[in-house]
Amino acid sequence: MTNNIPKTRGQVEAQISEAIIKFEKEYMGRGPDETKTYIIEDMIVIRLQRVLTPAEQQLAKSNDTANGRTLIKQVRRELLEKARPLLAAMVLDITGHAVVSLHTDISTASGERIIIFTLNAPLQYA
Repeated sequence: MTNNIPKTRGQVEAQISEAIIKFEKEYMGRGPDETKTYIIEDMIVIRLQRVLTPAEQQLAKSNDTANGRTLIKQVRRELLEKARPLLAAMVLDITGHAVVSLHTDISTASGERIIIFTLNAPLQYA
């Protein structure tokens, strides 16, 4: 754990949200319109709203919507899996806890994405 770790749950949640927004902008090419992080014992749940790029929005609305939606979900899932070491390091740096698993899904209808990290131990606060 580093000395600059925030002490309250709200501060940790805000720091994770800021880091995820930065990641989405730099790695995915577009940041979410809104991000909210929730810490529940040993889980971090991140809700990102309106994350689809204009091209993904068009693909989701195409004539072959089933294939378009599946493709968007597959690409987004694969990109996040490839970035897992980076995201795990970010979570470790902020929380002091290692990531055990990463889960994600995206709604091609609403453009909302959920990311869930499970950690090696519940988070504790001052």
